[in-house]
Amino acid sequence: MSGLVDRHIGFVEALRAAGLPVSLAEDLDAIAALRALDWDQRDVVRAGYAATLVKKRTQRPTFEALFDVYFPRMVGDGVAAGTGAGTGGADGDGDADAASAAPPGARDNAEALAAFRDELLAALAGGAEGERDRDQRLRELAAEMVGRFGAMPGRGPGLSSWSAYTALQRVAPQDLVDRIVAALLERGRVDDEARREAGQRVGRFTALVEGDARRRIAEEKGPDHVASVAMKPSIDRLDFTAARRSDLEQMRREIYPLARRLATRLTQEHHARRRGPLDFRRTVRASLSTGGVPLTTHHRPKRPHRTDLVVLCDVSGSVASFAQFTLLLVYALREQFTSVRAFTFVDHVHEVTDRFRPGADPAEVLAGLAASSAHAALWGRTNYGRAFAKFEELHGDAVGPRSSLLILGDARSNYADLHVDVLRRLAGEARHAWWLNPEHRRHWDTGDSAASRYAEVVPMVECRNLTQLGELVHDIL
Repeated sequence: MSGLVDRHIGFVEALRAAGLPVSLAEDLDAIAALRALDWDQRDVVRAGYAATLVKKRTQRPTFEALFDVYFPRMVGDGVAAGTGAGTGGADGDGDADAASAAPPGARDNAEALAAFRDELLAALAGGAEGERDRDQRLRELAAEMVGRFGAMPGRGPGLSSWSAYTALQRVAPQDLVDRIVAALLERGRVDDEARREAGQRVGRFTALVEGDARRRIAEEKGPDHVASVAMKPSIDRLDFTAARRSDLEQMRREIYPLARRLATRLTQEHHARRRGPLDFRRTVRASLSTGGVPLTTHHRPKRPHRTDLVVLCDVSGSVASFAQFTLLLVYALREQFTSVRAFTFVDHVHEVTDRFRPGADPAEVLAGLAASSAHAALWGRTNYGRAFAKFEELHGDAVGPRSSLLILGDARSNYADLHVDVLRRLAGEARHAWWLNPEHRRHWDTGDSAASRYAEVVPMVECRNLTQLGELVHDIL
């Protein structure tokens, strides 16, 4: 029992470390739920944990990955060795066991690799009528793939004996996409649909391979080790600069739900603050009928105040994704402002206000922003000083006493002239000014970063993920 309790505590702590807000009350709720469930059904246990510990859809992938590490579906080679997965086929004629028992060199050669790729292709290209069987088969193939092609025995101290990267490099399932597409086309799929489906199937299989490698490493080094070094945080706490393409797609889908939550929160807070200052004359007049006691206070109506927002954002390199997501969020909240104007820069300035149309698809907006980044670059090297000077020269009238200036970027200017004086003039013209920096604070002022120099003029805050972005935009509004 103590081992089970320790495993539960480690799982909950890993969820908290990954960014899931699991309270003590929810921890106790999970224990109460699990007491009423059958522990011999893994899916039921997972559902019980998810129902009590997961609050947002964006947290589910992180929960699933950590659950697989702390409560694995199998141990060792598992079903891959025992059910005939491999060269012997699913009916188990003994060849798979012989392959599993063979030395790694005999299991990982050109002939074995070609045979495995053929099996993988057959599973990935399978029809929809056997989808459940296909998913089970792919799990078995993922376990076999890591066991046969991802084994790295004899590595030095502190290094794992398993590598999903090595297995994926050897088998290269992404190279099978065209053959999967051809099989899907033969079943009547149109080209675009077939390519999208093939890419999704390969992506899901890649995730299975990575999950099995984590499982094996957790057996070798313990689940706490994997949770601390190999698990990505939940999507709302994943750094913009560390996100992969699939992560960026998921972030894009989160922008408008985040905007709706922020808009609701802001509306409620504005209603709560609607009452203005005390109207002394109305209060005294209303109290005459009672001789002045008791008093019924009256307040003047509070005038709503909305400002113009000017956004100036760096779209170079890895900070481009951060700038694009921030622009999407700001425009989703544009009703909170009188007007919004947006400008992008690398070493030149380009206005992109027209890219944001009411009802526009976020994917199209991001594609348009990426395409327009070419207009924001003259020589292609980030130069904040030149960008500020050009902005003042070409669009200086955009900033005034009724406007707020929002700057997005990492303040890395390739050791060029910073033109701090220009930024000081722009900030002085604006009603408010903020700078959101997607880099961790510990990286500020390293290399060509001029964060502290610019922070002397405009308040600079760290903004590395969707959670921080939502909070900061709320504070700005």
